[in-house]
Amino acid sequence: MADFKFGDITERIIGAAFRVHTALGCGFQEVIHQRELELELKAMQMAYAREFEMPIFYMDQEIGRRRVDFFIENKISVELKALTKLEDVHMAQAINYLEAYNLEIGLLINFGSKRLEFHRFTNKKQDPAVFHHPTPSHKS
Repeated sequence: MADFKFGDITERIIGAAFRVHTALGCGFQEVIHQRELELELKAMQMAYAREFEMPIFYMDQEIGRRRVDFFIENKISVELKALTKLEDVHMAQAINYLEAYNLEIGLLINFGSKRLEFHRFTNKKQDPAVFHHPTPSHKS
């Protein structure tokens, strides 16, 4: 088990992403990798929601909604990309989503390069007393 918070869950997700990337490699659209990863999550019997709509709050007011590619085990947001190269804007986007959703841990996984890229983010501003996001009520 990993030494960081939710490390066991993030390791399982990253392992699933490696299996997906090994099987088909890069060059497919993001939605193909999303479907592949969903099959892996099902096989591992992990609780998840795909294209999970989450509210964004500002000053305790809902100001919009955004869909996270996956919301896993009611704890981890996972954003997928299929780009030849991740840019700083993608990293910033992943961190911004964590802060907007008030989630502690998130992953950004890129299937578009020859080698699978993944980044684990921790929301330093996360407030456990504030819980705005809904939770999936079932295993998909």
